[in-house]
Amino acid sequence: MDTSEKVTAYIEKHEKWSDELSKLRSIFQKTELTEEVKWGAPTYTLNGKLVIGLAGFKNHYAIWFHQGVFLKNKEDKLVNAQEGITKALRQWRFEEGDPIESNLILKYTQEAIENCIAGKELKPQRKKSVTIPPTLEKAFNANKKLASAFKKLTPGKQREYANHISEAKREATKESRLEKITHMIIEGKGLHDKYKNC
Repeated sequence: MDTSEKVTAYIEKHEKWSDELSKLRSIFQKTELTEEVKWGAPTYTLNGKLVIGLAGFKNHYAIWFHQGVFLKNKEDKLVNAQEGITKALRQWRFEEGDPIESNLILKYTQEAIENCIAGKELKPQRKKSVTIPPTLEKAFNANKKLASAFKKLTPGKQREYANHISEAKREATKESRLEKITHMIIEGKGLHDKYKNC
């Protein structure tokens, strides 16, 4: 299945919003952006840089501007979907009955393209080092193969596992989680890899 077919399949899968998502897609296809699929959803890039994404949900559909923090947003259409967490990404949400203002969407899109060409980019801050919880540290001391496999994981995967253990309140829950993830760590898998098959 090529990219175009994947995007069409994504749109058809979201029956409630398929007409609206198709309209948004046609707006983006009028630009120099390249249509791709990232994280299972339609994404539009310029020279490999993420510019826009679109997605359908249960109660709304949305456009994401990956460097939306730099958009002027005079019409006040964009929101930060996760205040305090999301730094650069901005979202334009649509609910049932909301009009798709093609010219305005194209205006925002062109500004996003210009910003991309100008190199405006808010890079994610690197997360601090991984803090190993005592339960995991104890397991490493008892199982050198586990410790070695953990060190080979990316810092992000290490952090996922460390947080998974440390977020548990009860010691029994921590031990249960450790038992479930040990084989995944040894196999070099990340905690959430099964959700990242896109």
